[in-house]
Amino acid sequence: MNVADSEVVVSILSKQGFKLTDEISDASVILINTCSIRENAEQRIWNRLKAIRHLKNKKNEVIVGLIGCMAERLKEKVLEAEQLVDIVAGPDAYRDLPVLVAEAESGHKAVNVLLSREETYADISPVRMDKNGVSSFVSIMRGCNNMCTYCVVPYVRGAERSREPGSIIKEVRQLFKSGYREVTLIGQNVDSYKWEDKGAVTEFPQLLEKVARIDPLLRVRFSTSHPKDISDDLLRIIARYDNICKHIHLPAQSGSTRILKLMNREYSREWYMDRISAIRTIIPDCAISTDMISGFCTETEEDHQASLSLMEWVGFDFAYMFKYSERPGTKAARKLKDDVPDNIKTARLNEIIALQNRLSAKSKRNDVGRIFEVLIEGFSKRSDEYLSGRTSQNKIVVFPKGNKRKGEFVRVLVDRCTSATLIGKISDNK
Repeated sequence: MNVADSEVVVSILSKQGFKLTDEISDASVILINTCSIRENAEQRIWNRLKAIRHLKNKKNEVIVGLIGCMAERLKEKVLEAEQLVDIVAGPDAYRDLPVLVAEAESGHKAVNVLLSREETYADISPVRMDKNGVSSFVSIMRGCNNMCTYCVVPYVRGAERSREPGSIIKEVRQLFKSGYREVTLIGQNVDSYKWEDKGAVTEFPQLLEKVARIDPLLRVRFSTSHPKDISDDLLRIIARYDNICKHIHLPAQSGSTRILKLMNREYSREWYMDRISAIRTIIPDCAISTDMISGFCTETEEDHQASLSLMEWVGFDFAYMFKYSERPGTKAARKLKDDVPDNIKTARLNEIIALQNRLSAKSKRNDVGRIFEVLIEGFSKRSDEYLSGRTSQNKIVVFPKGNKRKGEFVRVLVDRCTSATLIGKISDNK
């Protein structure tokens, strides 16, 4: 989501005469887009601010701004921190950036961290910052109404609001016309997307179908789904269209119903397993990924084993895995005790990672011998003689380039794999 937000920011400032530069030493305004979801993300920002201090020392007129979630959460601390920052702008204040820059240029600290119940930036055409020109993100909603006890997002991004569907379709059409062949519809919880107009209601399954029908040569992905909201209607839409990618990211966070209740996830282990069973039934070839948290408040060894057994039962294709880190201002920080020792959190996380590595390796081995349609995204990282792209299931495939080019679809026979990548060759089989 930070990528999509950054593209909105570039669009707003470009209209005021600013130009994007790849060289930080050439910049007169440096904006750091931030995330507050995990403590280590914030720590990286503090380190980055200190690292660019020399630029302010060398060119006193350089304006440094912090934008996004961390700006919203830590506005006072950021402004007071060793005079490193001139501008603080929350995620709903990007339209105000030209005014904030002018204020900072006049020698004043500039701040706008007000949250909005209406702002979606629907009328702004993002300036695409990606280099491949093949795939892009399209934001369909902002904010979140799910008050998970560990999560800071509702506090720093505000209440959930959906973007008008016509503006989404227009943006995607323009991307396809410009040569993009894949879009990812993004939101904190895309399954709760809802737009009402004169009695007509568009929910996420209908929006996804509208995007898929723009052109069969346009691949469509989305993220993130919430287990309590993902519906059979949505799964049937995914199954119906070949160009809707067969991959669902469905964060479990824990395999223990007791922990899920403490997290206020609003589903049980059994509910999550039911949703997985529905996916397997309706979309048999669907890849499933997840998020897992180790060491949440009061987590016991039994709870941890429940997470491991859930992972084993599902057989996740890949996962994002983290130790619980208490986020100030959340309900967990206010009401629950962060009582799992760090060494136990680390040990449990290592077990989760080790299991997922085995599951991911098994998933890739199961793909050996199969033919996949791959959208070419560019050269492989190791050789310009090989191309790289992703399957519908979001797995990376590397293969000899032949006469193929970026942005084309190609059928690839997978003949081997590494722990992270499928390796194959272009197939002549139809």
